[in-house]
Amino acid sequence: MLRNNTKRFALLSCCVALSLAATSAAAEGKVRLFILSGQSNMAGLPPQVSFTPTVEKAFSADEVIVVKDAVGGQPIRQWYKQWKPAEGPAPETTGVLYDRLITKVRAAIEGKKVDTMSFVWMQGERDAKELHSTVYEKSLAGLVEQLRTDLGRDDITVVIGRLSDHLKNNQHWDGVRAAQVAVAEKDPLGDWVDTDDLNGPRDGLHYDKPGYVELGKRFAEKTIALLNKN
Repeated sequence: MLRNNTKRFALLSCCVALSLAATSAAAEGKVRLFILSGQSNMAGLPPQVSFTPTVEKAFSADEVIVVKDAVGGQPIRQWYKQWKPAEGPAPETTGVLYDRLITKVRAAIEGKKVDTMSFVWMQGERDAKELHSTVYEKSLAGLVEQLRTDLGRDDITVVIGRLSDHLKNNQHWDGVRAAQVAVAEKDPLGDWVDTDDLNGPRDGLHYDKPGYVELGKRFAEKTIALLNKN
């Protein structure tokens, strides 16, 4: 009788311990990192208005970390360190803004075990205007791989904002748009966001205020969908 009671007590204690451990893990939640970068239309995006609230609502039990670093008028070579033009020598200095971004990211996650990482990219206008569309797909795919390598994570999801239709029938503008879609669709962890309706009735280069709010929401929704899928 005593032996049976001892067994029952041991079994009960084990069940209680497992239940408490599961409850504790659920209470702690996951740590989710979202990296936002690019040039002016990313710089104009206030994450706290629509991106961050949308993500926090979707992952209410988790810790959400949003790191944004964007500078207007900058080509992708300021992020991708192996950038090369279609012809001629490569520039001596590349990746300056990438170094700044990665420094911010590492500071934000120092001492934390990050469960998921997501990269959101809105850039390309400068490369289109400098006539570098033919190397943009390779450069953007290279940037994604560079980030995954440096952070030691091959599971980083990627959402790319496609350039709006600000310029019509422009070879290099259209080329960058096509390259952005190609990178997103070839990456198993990638997707892209349409921005053609966000730059106001005059098709300005930059989006209007409601456009930036909507852009943040679209970025968040695509990112959430990728995380839930993968």
